[in-house]
Amino acid sequence: MKNIRLDPSQLYKPCSIEQLKFDSTEELEDIDITVGQERATEAIKFGIRLHKNGYNIFAMAPAGTGKLTAVRQLVEHEASRQGIPSDWCYVNNFSQPAKPSAIKLMPGQGKYFKADMEQLIDELSVAIPSAFDGDEYRSREGEIESQSRQREINELSQLRDKAANAQVVFIETPTGYGFSPADENNEIINPEQFNKLDKDKQHEIKNSIIALQEDLAQLLKNFPAWRKEAKRQLQALNRETAELAVNHTIDELIEKYAKQETILGYLNEVQKDIIEHVRDFIPRSEKVISFMELPQEPNPFKRYQVNLMVDFSEMKSAPVIFEDHPNYSNLLGRIDHQAYMGSLITDFTMINPGALHKANGGYLILDARKLLIQPYSWETLKRTLQAGEIRIESLERALSLISTSSLEPEPITLNVKVILVGDPLIYYLLSAYDPEFHNLFKVAADFDDSVSRENSSHDYARLLATIARREKLRPLSQNAVARIMEHSSRMVGDAEKLLTHLGAIKDLLTESDYWAEDNGHVHITNSDVQQAIDHKTHRLDKIREKLYEHIERGIVLIDLDGKVTGQINALSVLQLGEFSFGQPSRITATTRLGSGKVVDIEREIELGGAIHSKGVLILSSFIAARYARKTPFSVAVSLVFEQSYGHVEGDSASLAELCVILSSIAQIPLRQDIAITGSINQLGHVQSIGSVNEKIEGFFDICTQKGLTGTQGVIIPATNIKHLMLRWDVVHAAQSGQFSIYAVTTADDALELLTGMDAGIANEQGIYPPESFNAHVESQLLQFTLLKKSFNRKSTD
Repeated sequence: MKNIRLDPSQLYKPCSIEQLKFDSTEELEDIDITVGQERATEAIKFGIRLHKNGYNIFAMAPAGTGKLTAVRQLVEHEASRQGIPSDWCYVNNFSQPAKPSAIKLMPGQGKYFKADMEQLIDELSVAIPSAFDGDEYRSREGEIESQSRQREINELSQLRDKAANAQVVFIETPTGYGFSPADENNEIINPEQFNKLDKDKQHEIKNSIIALQEDLAQLLKNFPAWRKEAKRQLQALNRETAELAVNHTIDELIEKYAKQETILGYLNEVQKDIIEHVRDFIPRSEKVISFMELPQEPNPFKRYQVNLMVDFSEMKSAPVIFEDHPNYSNLLGRIDHQAYMGSLITDFTMINPGALHKANGGYLILDARKLLIQPYSWETLKRTLQAGEIRIESLERALSLISTSSLEPEPITLNVKVILVGDPLIYYLLSAYDPEFHNLFKVAADFDDSVSRENSSHDYARLLATIARREKLRPLSQNAVARIMEHSSRMVGDAEKLLTHLGAIKDLLTESDYWAEDNGHVHITNSDVQQAIDHKTHRLDKIREKLYEHIERGIVLIDLDGKVTGQINALSVLQLGEFSFGQPSRITATTRLGSGKVVDIEREIELGGAIHSKGVLILSSFIAARYARKTPFSVAVSLVFEQSYGHVEGDSASLAELCVILSSIAQIPLRQDIAITGSINQLGHVQSIGSVNEKIEGFFDICTQKGLTGTQGVIIPATNIKHLMLRWDVVHAAQSGQFSIYAVTTADDALELLTGMDAGIANEQGIYPPESFNAHVESQLLQFTLLKKSFNRKSTD
């Protein structure tokens, strides 16, 4: 039997102190935290520099790997090379107030334009009342009113004179005008005196009164027209006065923004509206509003305000916005409402920007998971990117849930690069189920959770120094850095790799810093790091402790000595949150005469997963192909994980299952002081498995509880040797010969260890050596076949 016991030096790869050329991380400079992420950083740089539609970026990496920080660093660096984008504002649309107009301004000009408009209204609030309170205006106004009144007086005087010539008196009463007969002295006569006049005189006076009444009626008809004419003259005077006051003030703005046609057009509209509503600028005495009268606008100057949506006056480069809560309103913006006189009112000044407005002309970073769980946010983002414009509307209106009138702001042109950060699973699900996804996010930046350990020690030490400084932690000593690097390999499950999960690294440094403070250390030392690791394990290992206790007390049956036929100790791993641990599981197999069927009891009761079932089918094919190529496979096998009450998944027990089935067939016992893990293929080769360190340590802990004998050990795939980063107590036990780790490449290697027999290699005729293990298996299967043939003959007889 060849020696496949691993040397203790193969069980743990220590960090070489000689590679760390410093006493503490105080001596090290900061480094970009994207260490070992060249593929992802190149993809991000490509995406943010390619300014074409659809080349948005999806940065994929598990949570806590620091992808968000890395993305922000890269994007901010690229943004620093970009120019400042344009400001945007909303202003009143005087012809259609429900559809506010959007104005694009030069970078940083928005706040000045807003201030200019406020100053304009302030100046007009003084200039216009002053113009209407001046002597010239009052004189001209008085002249128009005087002329109008004098015209009416003159006409009435002429009518009075005409009446006097006809012996009729023109009378003005509180209710109007009238005529009365008069004598030669133009004194009014009473009816008795009128009746004493001769008939011809009476008839003459009556005709005169009728004619005068007709003249009066015609005159009264002319009065409204004359008053309207006077009013138009006053309006023209008011307009002329207002134009003089407004034009003088607004001309400066028109000259200032002469090169911006959009602003000029708006200023012209403002000029017209101010002149039309010039009375709003003249103070009026307050009056009590009647119940039925509509209230006046509390702030009539509000319609001249500028709602500055995006102000980049403080920016030095393109914006980089991270929206932590990407719901519909936070992305697209919203229109607020205000309660007034029992109703909700709104206007263009209540339009609020969203993340897309703030990032317009720059970069918007979003968490993919948070985006997808917000109702309608994902569809809204896609629609906005496809349209190339930001259209603000309430969610209720977008879904056609309400039909009430509301504001419809003019859309704002969108030019933004969106970077989604999320788990790889989200990327692949969107790729599979959303046909629009790849048209909008054509660049994938795939972050790795590990980096090669070779020649990375110095950069990794600088990374630890950078994190410690940013988190305001103590510097790390040389030995502490070495211990963290070793534990980093352990966390990633590969002795040749270092973990790049920044969240886990930061947590370890933070907890190590706590223990350094508790121990009174100036620097974080090796012992502080180890104390942090041990304490975290202690916080989380209650369930592991209970399970191991059940094994020690015999509640869960695990044999650690002797040999048993059809029974083996397999190794499994339990993942509970962020803590995982290994434990031995007893697998048993029974065999009998049958038709070549392997009954996986876990699968039959639906506790076995698809991968586990696949492993059982593979080993069944291996047994049939090796031992029954020329004869029927006349055996029935029952296979089960004993005392297993949960779901069984994975194929890491298929090597153990193969060995226990062959043991039952050959009736050759297997060692119980050796546990085994590994996957098997149809050719009998042993394949690597995951969590090899936890599985080995799980069996070691059980052996330690019951007492190490020196014969105990674990069989692992040879391809897992490079993954070994075992605890120091396991390594020390191996060094003292109390515990062994065996690495196998084939099923025969494992069988020889477990049985103590030569597995045997078939010769050219396909015959195994007589005393080999394989010969016993083949012999028993042949005996099953003969028994089956004999049984069949008896049945036919």
